[in-house]
Amino acid sequence: MVMVASAIFGIPVASHLTAGGFQDPDSESARATKVLTDTFGRGDLQLVFAVTGPREQAEPVGRRLVDRLESDPNVVRAVSAWTAPEQAAAALVSRDGQTGLVVAELTGGEERAPRYAQQIVDEVEPAILPGYPDVTVRAGGSAMVYSQINAQTQRDVVVMEAIALPLSFLVLVWVFKGLLAAAVPVAVGALAIVGSMAVLRLVALGTDVSIFALNLTTALGLALAIDYTLLIVSRFRDEVAAGAPREQALVTTMVTAGRTVLFSALTVALSMAAMVLFPMYFLKSFAYAGVATVALCAAAAVLVTPAAIMLLGDRLDTLDVRRVVRRRPDPVDAHERFWYRSTKFVTRRAVLVALAGTVLLVALGLPFLRVSWGLPDERVLPRSASAYQVGELVRTAFPDNAEASLTVVVPDADGLTAQEYERYAAAASRIGGVTTVSAPPGIYADGRRVGPPSEAAGTGGGAAFLTVGSTTALFTEASQRQLDALRALPGPGGREVAITGIAQVNRDSVAAIEQRLPVVLGVIAAITLVLLFVLTGSVVLPIKALILNMLSLTAAFGALVWIFQEGHLGAFGTTPTGALVANMPVLLFCIAFGLSMDYEVFIIARIREFWLASGRTRADNDESVALGLAHTGRVVTAAALIMSISFGALIAAQVSFMRMFGLGLTLAVLVDATLVRMGLLPAYMRLMGRWNWWAPPVLSRLVSRPGTSRN
Repeated sequence: MVMVASAIFGIPVASHLTAGGFQDPDSESARATKVLTDTFGRGDLQLVFAVTGPREQAEPVGRRLVDRLESDPNVVRAVSAWTAPEQAAAALVSRDGQTGLVVAELTGGEERAPRYAQQIVDEVEPAILPGYPDVTVRAGGSAMVYSQINAQTQRDVVVMEAIALPLSFLVLVWVFKGLLAAAVPVAVGALAIVGSMAVLRLVALGTDVSIFALNLTTALGLALAIDYTLLIVSRFRDEVAAGAPREQALVTTMVTAGRTVLFSALTVALSMAAMVLFPMYFLKSFAYAGVATVALCAAAAVLVTPAAIMLLGDRLDTLDVRRVVRRRPDPVDAHERFWYRSTKFVTRRAVLVALAGTVLLVALGLPFLRVSWGLPDERVLPRSASAYQVGELVRTAFPDNAEASLTVVVPDADGLTAQEYERYAAAASRIGGVTTVSAPPGIYADGRRVGPPSEAAGTGGGAAFLTVGSTTALFTEASQRQLDALRALPGPGGREVAITGIAQVNRDSVAAIEQRLPVVLGVIAAITLVLLFVLTGSVVLPIKALILNMLSLTAAFGALVWIFQEGHLGAFGTTPTGALVANMPVLLFCIAFGLSMDYEVFIIARIREFWLASGRTRADNDESVALGLAHTGRVVTAAALIMSISFGALIAAQVSFMRMFGLGLTLAVLVDATLVRMGLLPAYMRLMGRWNWWAPPVLSRLVSRPGTSRN
C-alpha cells in the first residue's frame, strides 16, 4: 500500500524538477545577475533561433519570429539580425552571411523559462516556416539547453532502467540461486525508488531540486536494495546450513546482518547528507535523494526481507537454477571456500600486495593533478540536439563569442558622469582578449570610442551595467587572467562593481566548492571514524578505512580527467571541453565514499565476530580476516557486480556529465570491491596484527557497555 501510494504521488516528479543548480546563489555573479533582472528587466535565460537560408527568405522568417516573441508575455525583449541597430546587427550575422540570429530573453528562471522556451519552439515550425522551403530554423540558448536536458534526462532514466533491471535480475537469479529469492531485492528496490521519488516531489514543493537526482535515485535504490537483501539472505542461509532452525536462524541473521545493514545505511546516508552544506541546489538535491533512498532501502530491507523469508518458508529456495545448470553448491566449510584460500594467499604476501596495490592506485590517480574546472553548456547534450548545434554554430561561425562576454554591474551608479564611464570602458578595452566594451556613452575598443551607445549597456534605477566582449576561450588560464585584470580596474568613479558571465560564474562556483570542501570532508571523516569505532571498538580500523576509501577513489578520479577532460577513448562518445563540471567530482566523492563504507562495514563486522570468538592472538587476527572474507567475499563481489550494472547503466545517458558520473561510480565500486577490499584490506590487517583492535581504555569502556558491542 505504501509502495502504490508513493508511486502515484512520486512518478510524476520529473515535471517538478529543474536542470540547473550549478551556481552559488550568494556569489558575486548571482548578485550581479539579480541587479540585471530586477533593475533592467533582463531575462534570466535566453532562447536563440538560428535562421539559415537565402536572405530574401530568411529575413521575413526572422521578422515574423521577432513579432511572435515580442507578443509573448514571458519574453522580456527580442533582437535579431534584421531588426537590431546596424552596430548590434553585425554581431548577429554569421561570417558567411548565411545565418542570422534571433535572441529572446525569457522570464521565469531555471524552473519556468525552459517550459516557456519549449512552448514557443513547438509553435514556431507550424506557424512561421510554411512558405519558406529553403529556410531552416534551429532553437538553442540557455533556456533550450535546460529544456532539452530535462527531456533527455527523463528518457535516460527509462533507458537506464530498461538496461539495469533485466541484467540485474539475471545476476540476482544466479547469485540468490532461485527466482523467488531474486524477486525479494527487486521488490525492496522498487519500494525504495518510488518512495524516494515521492520524497523528492515533497521537497520540490518547498525548494529547487535538480532533475539529475532522479538518476541517482534509480541506480542507488536498486543497488543498495540488492546489497542489503543479499547480505541478509546469505547470512540466513549460512545459519540454516549450520543447523539452526529457520526462526532462530532469522533471529540470528537480523541481530548480526540486520545490525550491519543499519550501520552501513547510517554511514552511507550521513556521507551523502554532507552535500547539503554546499550552496548549489544541484549538490543539495543529491543529498536529499541519497538520504531518502538509503533510508528507504534500509527500512525495506530490515522489514520486508525477513517478512518475505518467513512467508516464503522453504519456497525461498524453490526454482533453484543450480538444478538446471548443475552448479556445485558453495562448500559448507568456510576453509574450503575460494575467498578463504585467496585471503590466505594475500596475507602470506602482505607487504608485496600492500605496496604494489597502493602504488598502482596512486599512479592511476595522477591524471587528476591536471584537472581543470568548468560549467556545463550545450555540449553536455548529444550532437543531434538543436541546442548543441546552435551553440556550436555561434562559437565557430560568428564574429563574437557571446559565451565569453562579461557583464560589469555598478549597483550604486547615482551621480556617475559620462566621462567616468568612458575612462573605465577605455581602460577595460585595453585588457588582453577584450574586443569591445559597451558603456552607456558608447562602444570602446583599444582605448578608443568606436560606436554609439548600444543595448549592451545601460543606466537606470540607481544602477548601471557595461558589457565586455571577449575572444578568450572559457575555462583557460587566459580567461582567469582576463578576469583578474578586469577585477584590478577601479570601477567607474571608484565605485564598487560586480561581474557576471560564464567565466565569473565558473570562478564563483569553484570558489564556493573549495571554501566548503574542507568542512564537508571533515564531517564525512568524523562520521566514518565515530560509526566505525562504535561498530568495531577500535580506533585503528576506522583510520585504515579512511585510507583505503581514499585509495579506492583514485582510479576513478584519474579516469575522469584522462577520458572526459583530455578526450582519450573518444571521451566515451561525449564532447570534451577541456574541463570537468566542478560539481561532479565532489558528488562522486561523497557517494562513492559512502558506498565504499558499505562494503567496509559488511566485511569488518563479520571479521569482528570471528575475532571476538577467538583467543585474540596475532594468528587469530589473520584467521579472523580469512574467515570473515570467506563468509562475505562472495556477497561483496556479487553486490559489487550488480551495483556496477546499476551505475554502469548511467553510461547510456546522453547527458555527458551523467555518463561521466556513471563511469566514475562503476570504476569506484569495482576497484573498491576487488582490489581494495579483497587485496589491500587483508594485507593491511595482516601487517597491523593485533593493533587492528586497539583503542584507548577510556574509549574501550564506551563500547563495552551492555548493548553496544552485541553482534
